[in-house]
Parts: sequence; structure tokens; C-alpha cells
Amino acid sequence: MTKQSRLMKRMAVYCSIFVATAMGAMLYYSAHKIIVVADVAQDEVAQSSGVSAQEAPAVEDRNHIEIDRDSQNTSYFCIPLPENVHAEEVTVENHYMDRELWVSIAPKDMDGVAAFYETNGVYGNCESVREGHYDAEKQRVCLRFALNGVYEYHSIFEDNTLYVEFMAPKEAYDRIIVIDPAYGLEDTGVATQDVSAKEITLEVARALKTKLDETDIKVYYTRMDDSNPDAESRVQLAAATKADMLIRIEVNGDEDSKQYGTETVYNSRFFIPGFGSIELADLLEREVVTAISGKANGLLEADEDDEVISAATVPAAAVKVGYLTNGQEAILLQREDYIQRIAEGIYQTIIKAYEQ
Repeated sequence: MTKQSRLMKRMAVYCSIFVATAMGAMLYYSAHKIIVVADVAQDEVAQSSGVSAQEAPAVEDRNHIEIDRDSQNTSYFCIPLPENVHAEEVTVENHYMDRELWVSIAPKDMDGVAAFYETNGVYGNCESVREGHYDAEKQRVCLRFALNGVYEYHSIFEDNTLYVEFMAPKEAYDRIIVIDPAYGLEDTGVATQDVSAKEITLEVARALKTKLDETDIKVYYTRMDDSNPDAESRVQLAAATKADMLIRIEVNGDEDSKQYGTETVYNSRFFIPGFGSIELADLLEREVVTAISGKANGLLEADEDDEVISAATVPAAAVKVGYLTNGQEAILLQREDYIQRIAEGIYQTIIKAYEQ
């Protein structure tokens, strides 16, 4: 037998083993009907649907989901589903700003889905779940579970039951940050006839998200739509996730229309040795100014009126990306390429912060 023949025979054996293993795995999962369910974070929900949890229809008392807290012989939170529901018709949504887990069920046949939860409750490990309700819409039934904290989770679908395993964010991710686009709703920030600060901060956050989605950094966003979480909720998100840093995006304004440039505000009340708030602010100022080829106005200590930065218990800084009251900067802040450059500056800040 030639060397080439022996090599071909060996490759054939390896291929046979691989195919057999793959088929075995397929048959196992098919037999056990274990399927990973689609899941999305709140920032993805806001972008895809345009509906935030704050704007969702209010649930009624009659739509309460019964929770059996006595059957905790499993590490999973167990949600039974009607027999006509398939895994691809279920989406799990992590509404972390609202501390809620949503299970969206959108089968082709909606008959009896809502009524199913009048007589069928949830069970298993319910320690993370405070209460549950369901909301029946035309094309879906949404199960909404109020949680006692911010969690990540794993979920699988087996035998018409959704199994959810909760975990702390730091158990799931090594690197965590919070991005806080300021303002929202009636709080527009500085505004002109053409644009408001709340729109600019959101555009910067969206551009930044595109860049950060390519990394292994877990990012929590306080808002990705026209909502306005209160200052306490923004601060608590960073604390609950034990974030490595909080970066807030703001837009400046002044009665003097000649005033322009970038400045950064840091939390002088919270100090940790090594890389803290002032180091974050300094890096943020340098990187954003370099990215936009702008003017650096320097660092400022957050005063008590700054309810987010001054109250943060992680390294925190707010970058004021320009003056909307300055004619030239107002034009720049409405340009997509300029927004991208601001986002690049913040992105480089985050990457270099982890290199410190």
C-alpha cells in the first residue's frame, strides 16, 4: 500500500467517525427535544420594536400567573408552554432596566394560548422572581416576570417547557460596562429648531454599540430609545451589574454662543486606587478630543446636582461632546461622520481602560 493510499484510508476513517458523532448528537437532541431559545437584551428589543418596557401595555390583576414556590427540586425556573407552541415561536427578552424577564409567545395558532395561563402556573427555582403576569395581544402573548435584581440567564426548550437558569452578570461576563445616553422624553437637554441633545446622545450610543458588539465586553445601556430612566435607575444599573465603569454621554450648552469644545465630568467622591473616575475622565477627554480633532476644555468635578455621576459607586465619567449652542458645533453634531468619530473616541477609551 502506498503512502498516499494509507493517508486516504486514514482520512476516510476520520470522516466516518465525525459523521457518526454528528449524527449521534443530532439524534440525541432530537430525541430529547432540547432546543436553545432565541433571546435578546433590552437594547436590542428597543431598536427592533421601538417599544420600551415603560411604554408596554399595563397588565391587569386578572392576568396574574400562579407561581409554585414549593417545588424547588431544580436549579431552573420552569415555564410550561401550550402544546401548539414551538421553540422558534418563543423569544426571551431581558428587560434589565426594568428588572423584568419577558417571554414572548407568537405561534401561528393563537387559540387557547392566553387561556392556558389561567390554569397553568410556573414552578421550580423561583427565588429570583417576584411576580408574573401575562398580556394577551393580537399576535402574541407576553409573559412578564418581575425580578428582584439584574440577571443574565441560560434558557432551553424541552417537552413544551421553557427552562431558565438565572445568574449574576459577573458570573456570565468578565468585562462589564454601562453606557448612559443622557436625557429622554420631555427632558430634551439643550435643543435647537433642528435637533435636541437627547437625539444626539442616542445616536452616539447607537454608533458606539455597533463597535462594542464586535468585542467580548458586555454592555448595558440605560436607554436605546426615547425613554428617560430616572437618575437612581441609571446608577443602580451600574451597581447591580458590578460594572467596571460607567460612561455617560451628554451635550453642552451656554448663553455665550462662542463657547465650544469638549469637557469631561468625573466623580470625585468615589475613589479607588489604580484606575478610578478621574483616570477614566482623563482618558475619555483625550480620546474623544483626538478622535474629533477638537478642543479640550479639561476635567470638572461633578457637583451634587449631577445625580448620576456624583452618586455612582463604580468609576464614572460623563463626556460633554460639544456645545449645541455654538453654531459650528451644532452643525457638526448633526453629521453622521462626526457622530461616528465621537463614538470611536469613547470606544478607544474603553479598550485602553482595560489595558491599564
